[in-house]
Amino acid sequence: MLAQAREVLSDARTCAIKTGALGSSANVRAVLELFAEHRKIPRVVDPVMSPSRSAGGRPQLNTRQLETLRELAAQATVVTPNLAEAGMLLGRAVVSESDAREAALALVAAGAVSALVKGGHGTGPESVDFLAVGRRAVRIGRVRRHLPPLHGTGCALASLIAGRLGATSDGRKTGPAALIEAVVWARDRLDTALGEPHGVGTGLRVIDVGGTLHERRANAGSDREAAGTKSRAAGDDC
Repeated sequence: MLAQAREVLSDARTCAIKTGALGSSANVRAVLELFAEHRKIPRVVDPVMSPSRSAGGRPQLNTRQLETLRELAAQATVVTPNLAEAGMLLGRAVVSESDAREAALALVAAGAVSALVKGGHGTGPESVDFLAVGRRAVRIGRVRRHLPPLHGTGCALASLIAGRLGATSDGRKTGPAALIEAVVWARDRLDTALGEPHGVGTGLRVIDVGGTLHERRANAGSDREAAGTKSRAAGDDC
């Protein structure tokens, strides 16, 4: 994994790095080594602890894995845990809004440049995230939606943040204003995609933050309609 990442970084101009489920402590150590080699590149760490399909969504980590993941979170430009993941990283319950706010600040105090604690798995009329940058915690609230089971929302959000930082940082230091702008932009983009999830199998639905699936389906419908019109015209000519 490390050799592959180094090959990409040596060949392509890389403006941001995003990590997700890494699978083992050895993989996390490898990413930590990579981070040390590329300190100027913004790093978005999605500290995935359990797959979407796991029973109850409970974290499935041993002590060593959790410790290395804490080290990785401390090296992030943005770390993006949900409530349960934030609780595991900090070793305490994170349930309420005040818990989430304090957790975001604590993750920054532990080393991260910024921390986004996501409230999508919480309760109440709003889904509330807290973004901590330095000693400031920004509340980002959205009306809570009642959606079908979805796959990959956390990954999509972290990827959007990384993409935005990569597109706007241009090698410069990522300051508080840029971090807040990237997170808010990514959250807005995700909210739009949540309104049109796609069923690509028989299980969880997926979201399409780029609009590609929606565009393809619309184009396919237009192509079928055009083909039908052409066929009818040919029949009239006969």
